[in-house]
Amino acid sequence: MPHTVVSHPVVAHKLSLLRDAGTGPALFRQVVGEIATLLAYEATRDLSLSPRRIDTWAGPLDAPHCDAAQITLVPILRAGLGFLPGVQVLLPNAPVSVIGLRRDEDTLQPHAYYQRFVEDIAGRTALLIDPMLATGGSAIAAVDALKAAGAARVKAVFLVCAPEGLRALEAAHPDVETWTAAVDDRLNERGYILPGLGDAGDRIFGTPA
Repeated sequence: MPHTVVSHPVVAHKLSLLRDAGTGPALFRQVVGEIATLLAYEATRDLSLSPRRIDTWAGPLDAPHCDAAQITLVPILRAGLGFLPGVQVLLPNAPVSVIGLRRDEDTLQPHAYYQRFVEDIAGRTALLIDPMLATGGSAIAAVDALKAAGAARVKAVFLVCAPEGLRALEAAHPDVETWTAAVDDRLNERGYILPGLGDAGDRIFGTPA
């Protein structure tokens, strides 16, 4: 499974702001969005371009354009919604598909509760977006659903990954390429990433941890 850690100093600095327990929800959401933009920039390097005739000050020009029909953004509810606006900065016309997965805190297994994909997903690359890849259960379930729906290709962007989650995702879906700001040390006994960020969804939405 091709995996890229975006080791840019600006990304590292912004990630440190997110790790700080004193960073409140407003700043946390802002910085999550900024990192999402930077990660999505790297994850979309291989989008195809096609020429489109435009009129410039110097006359007609066949200029390169990205076709929005080649991709769909797929946040995993709910925390993925906090990641979505930053990716949409780069791809404002890409349609959004969503999948809702809730983790059972006792078994750490994902349970699906909602799914809505674009109708023509079979011809698209699905860009899966979620802040945390912990055990890998939710990401694997999401990729399962996207492939079952006929997605031509699946890529994934995560803010922070645990090594256990990366190994699990690679074992289940070795063809899925991933991008992240960091691979942290390990999971604790409750399935949270260490050092991690805490519960990204709670910190994004300002709900009690």
